[in-house]
Amino acid sequence: QVQLAESGGGLVQPGGSLRLSCVVSGLTFKNYAISWYRQAPGKEREFVASIHFYSFITEYSDSVKGRFSVSRDDDKNTAYLHMHDLEPEDTAVYYCKTTAYWGQGTQVTVSS
Repeated sequence: QVQLAESGGGLVQPGGSLRLSCVVSGLTFKNYAISWYRQAPGKEREFVASIHFYSFITEYSDSVKGRFSVSRDDDKNTAYLHMHDLEPEDTAVYYCKTTAYWGQGTQVTVSS
């Protein structure tokens, strides 16, 4: 059974940083790309970032490019979303995804 578990969310002031983690079990982690999405209240879920397997090629949405970075540690079956210069508009539930599987999400709130 494939499971994804996000952690690391919380309340942060504008301009602050957070690192989200996504631990994956139930599949051979190194063979799969990992994507991050977010969903703000009243809005649709949107793509944030992804990291390919093997090549580690990354992609980012325009709204986070230059502020967020994504990485992975295949030895730990874990992907990370490093978020810097956070803005109130980044407030959302953040999800990780691989193939058709989603995590339960972790709340990020950016507020003073």
